[in-house]
Amino acid sequence: MINDWLNWVFNEVPAPVLIIGSTVIFAFMGTMALIVRSKSAKRPASAKKILLPPIMMSTGALMFLFDPFKVPWTHVLEASVVGLLFSVILIKTSKFETLEGDIYLKPSKAFIFILVGLLIFRVIAKLILSSSIDVGELAGMFFLLAFAMIVPWRIAMYVQFQKLNRRLKTAALRSEG
Repeated sequence: MINDWLNWVFNEVPAPVLIIGSTVIFAFMGTMALIVRSKSAKRPASAKKILLPPIMMSTGALMFLFDPFKVPWTHVLEASVVGLLFSVILIKTSKFETLEGDIYLKPSKAFIFILVGLLIFRVIAKLILSSSIDVGELAGMFFLLAFAMIVPWRIAMYVQFQKLNRRLKTAALRSEG
């Protein structure tokens, strides 16, 4: 039933409409990410807040159960490599700081430019690639790109958070003893 509906969408709805629609959704999600990130910078970080987003996002991989989203292995590799390259930028711009014994993610001025840059990259790539790759397959590739970008970034954030957390605990033990 879902597969039939998806096949109908990808066969009957013109590709430009799907591209514009997915771009609007991506822009909305990017805006929400900025809002969530700015609010979360005001509250202490935690391992749960760092690790949950990629875990929750992983449920999106269920899209690959449906034919329109299936991606050839060469495209999986390409999207994953591009995602890994973008993750380096996010890793370099994400830093933590300690305030009054708590760990906070430092607000990065570069984050908004990175997000807008990713949106522009996505739009241009979709416009270029949609002439040779099905829109559903492109959606799968962009999911893989985003997942390959977010997982290493969040792992790096977690490692950095844990190091800082250990330092704080060690400093607290020294000051007590």
